[in-house]
Amino acid sequence: MPNIRPSSDLRNKYNEISEFCHKYKEPVYITKNGQGDLAVMSIETYEKLVGKFELYKLLDDGLEAVKQGKTRPLRQALEDIRKGLV
Repeated sequence: MPNIRPSSDLRNKYNEISEFCHKYKEPVYITKNGQGDLAVMSIETYEKLVGKFELYKLLDDGLEAVKQGKTRPLRQALEDIRKGLV
């Protein structure tokens, strides 16, 4: 269940929010006038999330290359890696 807090908590209970984000590795959702406004998370959680997006992008690029026929035999790719050409 998401942790939803009013914007006043961000100002008045920053340490509590920070501890929650680090302990549970989840974001805290901040509302403003009763509406969703921000998601606050630890740097560690943010970097992990961004890393996942980067991996998904690379996987998508690879799938697109396969669709376009831009492939080569595994043996050749491994040889190039060993030679430091890739």
